Amino acid sequence: MPLHPALQPGRVAVITGAASGIGLAAAEAFVRLGMNVMLADANAAALENAEARIVAAAADKCRVRLCVVDVSDRKDVERLRDLAYEDFGEVAVLMNNAGIGGGGGVLGDLAKWRRLIDVNLWGVVHGINVFAPAMIKQGTPAAIVSTGSKQGITCPPGDAAYNVSKAGVKVATEALAYELRTLEGCKVSAHLLIPGFTFTGMTRPGGGEKPAGAWTAAQVADFLIERMSEGDFYILCPDNEVSREDDARRILWAAGDIVENRPPLSRWHPDYKAAFAEFAERAPAK
Repeated sequence: MPLHPALQPGRVAVITGAASGIGLAAAEAFVRLGMNVMLADANAAALENAEARIVAAAADKCRVRLCVVDVSDRKDVERLRDLAYEDFGEVAVLMNNAGIGGGGGVLGDLAKWRRLIDVNLWGVVHGINVFAPAMIKQGTPAAIVSTGSKQGITCPPGDAAYNVSKAGVKVATEALAYELRTLEGCKVSAHLLIPGFTFTGMTRPGGGEKPAGAWTAAQVADFLIERMSEGDFYILCPDNEVSREDDARRILWAAGDIVENRPPLSRWHPDYKAAFAEFAERAPAK
């Protein structure tokens, strides 16, 4: 299978949230392809540790650059863009991956909500708004990847702020894909990465052994490259517990709450428990 044309040796990937988790794994995967990378993160110490790991994984002649960035600050994202173009002259892949958790419910701490939305949603909007015009102007094949979440689609109870932020990422990235495809001659594609249960510092802040049901961040990065190269927009990752078919049924059920006029989040409503269990056993629609 040929790779996405943006994922070629010598080309440049800019990754936010690159010091750990999926961002770090994506950087490792990109340098193994012979790409140059700009690693961006708000944590300077973690970024330096990540650099050593990426350099060790890099193919010959790959260049690695660091930039401490708060993606919630548009001026910081503009500085990241300027540094990338000064150092490399182009950006083939922008991966809007920076994210945090812990916002809580709608009756919770609004300061936590604001910080989470600023990073998870505004960080993606800043990345798109700041980088896309320059990437379009290049006239070369390129890609913008935003890291979403299944929680932004099925919206399970427990962390409404995170769900809201990732639902916004989905909508913004869908809108980007539409706008890019309506531009005559545009060679930039958009992709929404939707990880499943992944063993990262966000999902397991205390560390420990990887749960059997989780994918590693490296598996997610490899799946991203595979599905980008197939031309997918929605890169819906399975894991060791949940198959794509399981995800399809959950997503269809969530959409059905509106169509069928069920209570919101009916999958977790005791009156609909049996109905969902029956629905979940059916073959998903093709």
